[in-house]
Amino acid sequence: MTFPSDLEIARSVTPRPIVDVGRDLGLRDDELELYGRTKAKVTLGAIRRLEAERPRGKYVVVTAITPTPLGEGKSTTTVGLAQGLNHIGHRAAVCIRQPSLGPVFGIKGGAAGGGYSQVIPMEDFNLHLTGDVHAIGAAHNLAAAFLDNSLHHGNPLGIDPFSILWPRVVDISDRAVRRAVIGLGGKENGVPRETEWIITVGSEVMAVLALASDLQDLRVRLGRIVLATTTDGRPITCEDIGVAGAMTVLLVDAIKPNLLQTLEGGPAFVHCGPFANIAHGNNSIIADRLALVTNDIVCTEAGFGADMGAEKFFNIKCRASGLVPDAAVVVATVRALKMHGGVGKIVAGKPLDPALLEENVEAVRTGASNLAKQIENVTLFGVPAVVAINSFPTDTAAEVEAIREVALAAGADAAVVATHFSDGGKGAAALAEAVWAAASRGSNFQLLYPDDAPLGEKILAIATKVYGATAIELLPPAKKALKLYEDLGFGHLPVCMAKTQYSLSHDANLKGRPSGFTVPIRDIRLSAGAGFITPLLGEMRTMPGLPSRPGGEKIDIDADGNIVGLF
Repeated sequence: MTFPSDLEIARSVTPRPIVDVGRDLGLRDDELELYGRTKAKVTLGAIRRLEAERPRGKYVVVTAITPTPLGEGKSTTTVGLAQGLNHIGHRAAVCIRQPSLGPVFGIKGGAAGGGYSQVIPMEDFNLHLTGDVHAIGAAHNLAAAFLDNSLHHGNPLGIDPFSILWPRVVDISDRAVRRAVIGLGGKENGVPRETEWIITVGSEVMAVLALASDLQDLRVRLGRIVLATTTDGRPITCEDIGVAGAMTVLLVDAIKPNLLQTLEGGPAFVHCGPFANIAHGNNSIIADRLALVTNDIVCTEAGFGADMGAEKFFNIKCRASGLVPDAAVVVATVRALKMHGGVGKIVAGKPLDPALLEENVEAVRTGASNLAKQIENVTLFGVPAVVAINSFPTDTAAEVEAIREVALAAGADAAVVATHFSDGGKGAAALAEAVWAAASRGSNFQLLYPDDAPLGEKILAIATKVYGATAIELLPPAKKALKLYEDLGFGHLPVCMAKTQYSLSHDANLKGRPSGFTVPIRDIRLSAGAGFITPLLGEMRTMPGLPSRPGGEKIDIDADGNIVGLF
């Protein structure tokens, strides 16, 4: 029997009216702004009311080992765990990022979970949802238009055209616009200059929205975004060019979190989706706050491995929100640990290497050094870790036992096999029990570095303590930027490292648990609105390209008007 597709599974369930999901959470009907029967935005007033009336639930972040290009089912596990917690009698919600259209139509496909652990409606989740990403793109590009307009009208602010940091954005993977020359065709078409396009979820506006605490905080953060510098080195902000207020207006609906549901009818909050390898890779603080005061326990997802999304969750998101995590879940798969152990090669869009389907306990045990380090990365912050072994049919008992042994030796509270993909919430019941126990024990949460530490020390702390490097190397542009940002008064900001997601190190080819390496910092960018600096560890691609056979080729409408081919 062929296992049904994610879309077929999603359509086999009749969603509950979203007003009923909201009422179960204690939301009033007038606190929901409906987008049809199955999705709604929640007003900021509702969050303020509930925070004044209710205690917060337990806070669990879901992270992972260093992933393969196929991913290890982290979103699926986040949804399945929330369903599992509801299954064993706890009121639980999932908080998850909204995907970019680029990967949906490119090679990655959808991001609503998978199998019997999904957020629905799956089509809406993966496509336009309530239009937040489009609003972010409009706000970002409005700032770009104001900036070039200022240049066109005599450059009254004295902007150095060669210093402009602000690109344009589009939410489609389009490599042809990575670098472009604009302003061609005569003086009425603007000032000619080279610029770039990045994908919308890579915009600092997305990062700002995910970290903002309310509308006023959003307005302040947008105002301090640095777009360029003057010829004498003074930063030019959105406030300086008079666009911050208009940008905020474009985001007055986007700041409200979106309420959807899981396949089993539990609440799911979908809000924001910053990249995890160049931004902080977590959903919004506002969505987490809302979930925490309407549930006993909340499962929020952080992008990629614990060295990336989870580190940024702890050091950036929790620093900004003041929220304290109670536990973390580290997702692992047998196939990925085999790859980290030197067996097989995984290429997205190609059949799985047969070597990864054969029992190889030694390769699993060798590759599990990566799992051990990621567990240590969680416990480094004083947070208890539970390992979720995302099960595949080809896994063997001996391979699973090897993972469990390594995980417990590395300090995990538990390592539990979960079959939520095929069995939904009941398949994550044992995992839910272990996570509830760990979260009930509580954490001794601590940040990795204080605000007042020099920026160089913050970078070094992440490289050595989280990645396992022996040192960092600041290349000349990075040294110059570091001094500039500290001189400008940004030395108190946290650090958001931009690096490959495919290794604990800066080099995607170094698998497992590399050691003895030096991390090169080629440059450092400032995200003053979001409130962090971004060291660049190599060339980071901010505009994906489409593969030779994009996933969008399969997406279509059938004779009845139903979407087909989305996966």
